[in-house]
Amino acid sequence: MGDKDSRRFSRVEEIPSFSQKRCLAWFREYTNPDDPDMLGPDGMEKFCEDIGVEPENVVMLVLAYKMQARQMGFFTQEEWLKGLTDLQCDVIQKLQTKLEYLRSHLNDQNLFKAIYRYAFDFARDKDQRSMDIETAKAMLQLLLGKHWALYSQFSQFLDQSKYKVINKDQWCNILEFSRTICNDLSNYDVDGAWPVMLDEFVEWLKASRSKAAIS
Repeated sequence: MGDKDSRRFSRVEEIPSFSQKRCLAWFREYTNPDDPDMLGPDGMEKFCEDIGVEPENVVMLVLAYKMQARQMGFFTQEEWLKGLTDLQCDVIQKLQTKLEYLRSHLNDQNLFKAIYRYAFDFARDKDQRSMDIETAKAMLQLLLGKHWALYSQFSQFLDQSKYKVINKDQWCNILEFSRTICNDLSNYDVDGAWPVMLDEFVEWLKASRSKAAIS
């Protein structure tokens, strides 16, 4: 063993280096003998409890993104190994030390955009090309609720609108709108290429603001 190897081993003595076998054994703690390659909703609940994170915490979405999980509430063995090998986590404690790192992904504009786009396919019903409005509102709350000053107005607009679903184009444009349009709507271009949904939101918001100003 060369100097480099012995240095590497002495530095990680306290924490054994990543083992795929241990990672897989950890996965099996959350699966059923009937379906050992799929971690489902019950296992997910226990997993969240073990790492000390609420299932609806945005960090779980970032973790799912890391795994490129295809369906909300489920991790396949392949997805689990992909994400946790990447993070070098094979026990609860290691993943807990990575939670802040996962959260920090949301502060990087490009990574946030990738996670936001991923969330659409992750959360939609796989039989549908669109996301139902209740799921969309929950995901928007998770991703934009704290960062977009007009989020609560947009949510109110959706509540009273005719929309029952949101398609991917609308979903992606909501993020662009939240990043580029001023809260006073002064830089909103009526002839811009926004989806009709966002044009309607602007009209609705202007009308409710002028009503508020009159009263």
